[in-house]
Amino acid sequence: MHLIIATESFADVPLRRIPGGYEAVLAGKALKRLIDATFEGASIEVWGGDLSAHGLDVTDIRMAGATTTVTLMAAGAKAIH
Repeated sequence: MHLIIATESFADVPLRRIPGGYEAVLAGKALKRLIDATFEGASIEVWGGDLSAHGLDVTDIRMAGATTTVTLMAAGAKAIH
């Protein structure tokens, strides 16, 4: 699967399918680009999964040590923790 942020593709991002979206473990350029895109309103999509080509919204960012986990939910979906 590929994480598409605006016009950039990130193939090496670990993605885990969750109900209504994905969880991604991000670092470096991919994390910076995702944060920038969130505030700029740029598109965020995943290609190759069962939610392929659906717009995703950042709904949660969790940082623990050197790991940053981002929750990406399909538009209108709700995360239950």
